[in-house]
Amino acid sequence: MVRDWPVAPRRVLYVLCVTPRQQARQEISAWRPAVPGVVEVFHARFTEHAYPMHVHDAWTLLIVDDGAVRYDLDRHERGTPGGTVSLLPPQVPHNGSPATSDGFRKRVLYLDMTQLDAGYIGPAVDTPDLADPQLRTRVARLHTALADPGDALEAESRLAFVGERLRGHLRPRTAPAGPPPGPGVAKDLRDLLDERLGEGLTLAEAARLVHAHPTHLVRAFSAAYAIAPHQYVTSRRIDRARRLLLDGVPPGEAATAVGFHDQSHLTRHFKRIAGTTPGRYARSRKSPVPRSL
Repeated sequence: MVRDWPVAPRRVLYVLCVTPRQQARQEISAWRPAVPGVVEVFHARFTEHAYPMHVHDAWTLLIVDDGAVRYDLDRHERGTPGGTVSLLPPQVPHNGSPATSDGFRKRVLYLDMTQLDAGYIGPAVDTPDLADPQLRTRVARLHTALADPGDALEAESRLAFVGERLRGHLRPRTAPAGPPPGPGVAKDLRDLLDERLGEGLTLAEAARLVHAHPTHLVRAFSAAYAIAPHQYVTSRRIDRARRLLLDGVPPGEAATAVGFHDQSHLTRHFKRIAGTTPGRYARSRKSPVPRSL
């Protein structure tokens, strides 16, 4: 079941006070993003904590950035060797503890059954640790996108490709996934993005309207226009924000008017694309234009 969170995601940071020596090395950050399919994002740094046997009602997608984790799944001892992605299925008991005295730092996504249905549970129990550098890179980039509530379209796109690769590992293809989208779907998506630039458009909704699978839709758009859909939306919003700023609209109002989550979200993308902050850009309109001699 896809969950619609009615409020902006809220990050919660906890510090587990065990001893003064350990306090700085044990932190937890958790939040619920407004991205369908992602139940929770969980980042943690542990030195001594050991999880007892427990279960989740969601898929646990785990990458370890430092150290290593050992765990038991379905009566088999497992681990997280460097560079792997671990996928623990729902309703299957597992535990977890540091594999070394230095502990571990991990990033976890909890995914609902819309991303992987119950048919994948058996294969995941058999092969929970996936040595796939490309998948790991995709998962890490998804975490980056989920950290900003204004990057929901990017996060949806990245989640679609993560899910596709996970399904490829768990169920090797014996037949083509389906015909590629027609040549018009890229233009259809661009028209939709232009029409909904201010209010935004989810990837799932776009896929339904254009009648194409989300991953095929992103690939078709990127191939046709040499830019990903989320990058296209961001650049178009920046263009609109520039016009508003030059018209004297304050940066905070311009941000919400063009579809950014807030002013800080606008500032981050504006600086990356325009090379300066919205405030400095707005102030520049008062400067005289240099005349060539």
